[in-house]
Amino acid sequence: MNVAIPAIVSDLDTTVSVVQGAIAVYSLVMAALMLPGGKLPSIYGVRRLMQGTLVVYAAGTLLAAVSWSPAVLYFGWSLVEGAAAAVLMPLTFTVLIVTYDGRDRARALGVLAGVSAAGAAVGPIFGGALTTFASWRWGFALEAVVVAVALVFVRYVSAAPLTSDPDSLDVGGTVLSIVGATSLVVGFLLAGRFGWLVATRPFVAFGVRFNPFGTSPALWTVGLGLLAFAAFVQYEYRLERAGHSPLVPMGMLSNRTFTAGSLTFGARALVMAGFIFVIPVYLQSGLGYTAFEAGVAMLPFSVGTLLVSTFTTGWRAYVAPKTLVQVGAVLVGVGLLLLFRDTNPDQTVRSMAVPMAVVGVGIGLMTPQLVNSTLSAVPQANSSEASGVMNAAGMLAYALGTAIVGAFLLGEFYRGVIDGTFRATGAAVSIPRRDELARALQRAAETATEPTRQAFLAGLTPAEQALLEEIFEAAFVGAQRATLLLLAVFAGLTLLISAFLPRNPENP
Repeated sequence: MNVAIPAIVSDLDTTVSVVQGAIAVYSLVMAALMLPGGKLPSIYGVRRLMQGTLVVYAAGTLLAAVSWSPAVLYFGWSLVEGAAAAVLMPLTFTVLIVTYDGRDRARALGVLAGVSAAGAAVGPIFGGALTTFASWRWGFALEAVVVAVALVFVRYVSAAPLTSDPDSLDVGGTVLSIVGATSLVVGFLLAGRFGWLVATRPFVAFGVRFNPFGTSPALWTVGLGLLAFAAFVQYEYRLERAGHSPLVPMGMLSNRTFTAGSLTFGARALVMAGFIFVIPVYLQSGLGYTAFEAGVAMLPFSVGTLLVSTFTTGWRAYVAPKTLVQVGAVLVGVGLLLLFRDTNPDQTVRSMAVPMAVVGVGIGLMTPQLVNSTLSAVPQANSSEASGVMNAAGMLAYALGTAIVGAFLLGEFYRGVIDGTFRATGAAVSIPRRDELARALQRAAETATEPTRQAFLAGLTPAEQALLEEIFEAAFVGAQRATLLLLAVFAGLTLLISAFLPRNPENP
């Protein structure tokens, strides 16, 4: 649905920020519910849980397909689908972990990564075609068809419970984990609009202004999230010492392979989230490509991920998984820098093919190795909880990446518009004044999409239109280049975190 963002903006008469928020809230819901979602298979069994959750997911996607306002889209897509996906994602990993061992498990997880990449390969181009030639709503409607097919195959999943003594849900840990994840992601979203430390604009909620000591609300919500997770860890330790079943077995956190793998998996998700958000938005809003063309541009990335993740699972027998992960992180950074070098107003989909493929190959090298090494590092009895933790880290990072990169791209665009306007008039402006004017422009009018920009230009004279079209184009190109550099820094951060992975992880 990333390629359909401008179409959704136009159809629902909203803004890029609102749709970006829907994507971020979807990730927020998944991140908040992933830990308890990972615990549910050990309580209800895999097949029963999968059947019920697929039905819920179908209800959410059908509601999103007929949504008549952003609020309905948020409810169907971000809340209902997000909650169902929070259960389905770790559940899928759990099925493979308990079914296969050794090299077969690595191969199975590689195939899963490949199947996911196949969805990523088909999704952008298929969703782009639907958006261009029909409607973005069909993208949601056809998900219900996918669910119907999945329900047919669920009967092949074992109905046997994961354990002979099912656990009860850790309610206290569930509440603390939800509060922690929700607060963190909300803080990330607020930071993009109101600043991280000092408030860049007033924050008003329910008629009450909240900017204590001139600080941003992001500072307080992120702080609340960190405190909630600190309380969560302490609560889980006490629960475990008392002989009860915690939401997350605390022994997993002292497992170096599992902890480093989960953090690296999260860092990879942060880069991925920003990448798959910024490329379609730039191509459509900056260069005027259709959603279908944006999907075609994403295809080399997705195909590279599919092929490499599927056919390199056996390489771990000859090369350490840590080395494969690090080579993948380096390739992601190289691909981003190649895109940065080639970003200009005359950029074509063909010229992007090689850099996009390089990024895809890098992700394809990283993902199956990370998943297999991380989940194989814990006892099989804790596989569902481990899957929940790893995927929660990924979803939390995904929400952070969408929020940071989306806000950074739009902020750079508006600052570029201000700079371009003053250069055209020969006037000078200080950097603080430039940033203040950029925020004022963003509050006054949403001009970051092609339809809204054309509507804005329609009220101007031909000479003014020509001048501002050039300024808008240059601003978006500059914003894209800056954002690609930011993503390259995140790729470097992923490489740094991967240094803590053990060279030759051993299964428990």
